Amino acid sequence: MEREHIFKQYDAELNEIRSLLLEMGGKVEQMIADAMKSLVERDSDLARRLIALDHQVNHLELEIDEKCLQVLARRQPAARDLRFITLALKIVTDLERIGDQCTSVAKRVVELNNEPPLKPYIDLPRMAAAAGTMVKEALDAFVRGDAELAITVCKEDAFVDGLNDQIQRELLTFMMEDPSSISRALKLLYISKYMERIADHATNVAEMVIFMVKGKDIRHTAPPSGEIA
Repeated sequence: MEREHIFKQYDAELNEIRSLLLEMGGKVEQMIADAMKSLVERDSDLARRLIALDHQVNHLELEIDEKCLQVLARRQPAARDLRFITLALKIVTDLERIGDQCTSVAKRVVELNNEPPLKPYIDLPRMAAAAGTMVKEALDAFVRGDAELAITVCKEDAFVDGLNDQIQRELLTFMMEDPSSISRALKLLYISKYMERIADHATNVAEMVIFMVKGKDIRHTAPPSGEIA
């Protein structure tokens, strides 16, 4: 009976970590969406609220770290549970950095909203939507232990990279043709790069899921075609 109680406690602790990770993931997903909404709708108040929200993400990172370390110390997990805990410690770092990237977007938005709009925003919202989807799918893959979904996330990164390249070229053209646009174009270049980094962090999470499930580290080893065995 005592052994059964310990196992139930252990499962509850692991489930709590999963729940907190999903909560943290939900917050950064909302931050991505709000960052782009504040840009498109020129909503500086929303951007400032987003900046203030970052401390909640930081707090969740600390809480998850603490709970993971407690489980490692008390339960001495092995095999898959050990991989789950150690990867959770890494994943929260990626999520916290996604929050930081969203905060950086919001700061550039506040600056941009003090100037006339440079152009209609078409590709940046597409980029943000794709990056947000990647974050959600990467976390779903982690919680479900779904390597196939994680592989899909890794492949989706190419779409975000392509949009980033396209946006960079377009904005460079703006700057060459109209020097008065340089300040605004540079801020948009930064925002595009922040979104590209968010997608990279989602890819990091997905690669860790593949390692957790398959025991295979694919970082820096995926062939050019994007195929993952």
